[in-house]
Parts: sequence; C-alpha cells; structure tokens
Amino acid sequence: MSDFQSINNAINKRAGRKLGPSILVSLSLIALIWFALAYHREIFAVVVAVAVLFGIREIVRAFSAREIYISSASLVTGSLGLAYATWNGGVAGLAIATAIAIPLLLIQLLTKGPEGFVQSATATTFSLLYLPFLAGFLILLARPSNGLARVMTFVVLVGCNDTFGYIVGVLFGKHPMVPNISPKKSWEGLTGSLIFTITGGSLAFNYILKMHWWIGAIVALMIVFTATCGDLIESAMKRDLQLKDMGSLLPGHGGILDRLDSVLISAPALWLALELVKRWS
Repeated sequence: MSDFQSINNAINKRAGRKLGPSILVSLSLIALIWFALAYHREIFAVVVAVAVLFGIREIVRAFSAREIYISSASLVTGSLGLAYATWNGGVAGLAIATAIAIPLLLIQLLTKGPEGFVQSATATTFSLLYLPFLAGFLILLARPSNGLARVMTFVVLVGCNDTFGYIVGVLFGKHPMVPNISPKKSWEGLTGSLIFTITGGSLAFNYILKMHWWIGAIVALMIVFTATCGDLIESAMKRDLQLKDMGSLLPGHGGILDRLDSVLISAPALWLALELVKRWS
C-alpha cells in the first residue's frame, strides 16, 4: 500500500494532476461506453454527440478568449446534423453532411460583416472538422453488428497508449520529444506507449475481434502514432491560445477536449484499418 502511495505521490507531483480522480473518471467513461453499446448502439451515438457538444462549448470559449468569433448555435446544429447523418447514412452520410454544413456555416458568418471574416471562417471550419467530423468515425465504428467489439478494441488501444505512456513518462521520462509543444511528453513515455499498446492491441484483436494477433500489433503501431500526434495537436492549440486545459469538466483530465485529443485523430485510423482488413480478408 505504501509503495502504491509513493508512486501515486510521484505521479501527482511530476504530472501536476491527481492520479486517483483521473483513474475514476476513465473507468466511469469506459463503463458508460460499454453500457451504451451493450444496451443499444444508438445510445452510443447520442453519447458521442453529447461529448461533441461539450467540446464545442470548450472550443468556442477558447477561441473567444482570443477574440475569434464562432457561432456556437450554428456549430451545435451542424454537429447534431453530422451525428444523425453518420448513424443513418454511414461514411457517405458523414461526407455529405460535412459538405453541406461548411458552406452553411460560412454563409451564417456573413451576417457578422467582413471584419474578421477570414479568421472566424477558418476557426469555424477547423472546429467542425476537428470535432463532429472526426468524432463521426467513432459512430462509424459502432454502426455494424459487432460495434461493441470494435469500439471496445479502440478503447483498449487508446487506453493503453494514453495510460501507460502517461505513467511511464511521468516516472521515467527524462528526454522530451517536442519541448516547445509539450514539455512533459518524453521519448520514455512513447516507448511505454509502444510496448503496452502493441501488447494490448494484439490481445484485443485476438480475443475481442477474433482476428490475427499480428494485425492488432500493426494497427497498434498506427494508433500510437495517431494518438501521439492528436495529443500534440491539442497541446499546440492550448499553447497558441495560452491555456493550460481546454476546460475543467473531467477531474484529473481537464476538459472534454483534453480527453478526446488522441481519440479524435485515432478513430479514423482504426476505422480505415478495419475496412481494409474486411476488404482483403
């Protein structure tokens, strides 16, 4: 018990976050995802849509702090439209809804006049693509009859990457990867992510998806890359906007966007990998 307490204190001190609440929030989110998928997969689509709405709230606030205008109501409407179209129309529905939403959002910005139009249009388009569009691939993962297995495999992959990269990096990290973007992200943490994500991915593909373990190992390598890049992208956003966290909704994590950073970039990667495996098998 004392050993666990010492590890916990070391992590809290070096990471600047409390480990206990972080673990509790993570387990609660996993339980919510599993329940939604096991009970009725449509509920999972609703959970994703709600998470996106909270993310929009955070990103609108973040941009407004730098006096960049985004219409929250318009972005919320577009996001709900994307989620509905994705669940009902698949990848084609997501693509068509996005193609319709972008010009409508730009037309809405015309009501604000020309001042700051390019800035607001860029931020609005980025927000639509970064949040509801990329989150749409989570819904795509859940649509098939084996949606529970697909999403839980995704949870294993991203969870191994984030959790063990975080713990190994905090305990043993000495060599920063990109100190000008994320000073606490280290090569040691990346090594931990690689080892545990490849292990977790191999087991998940073998026992959950009933696929060859080596496919899971290859996909795991891709997920480590996308998840790490997703974390760095959000870190770059926060540094540019001069924020420590995008919000404070999730104890031990920060805001919704601080939890979704690696998820949003990795969901399309896993969806594509599974589509390729399905076509080649």
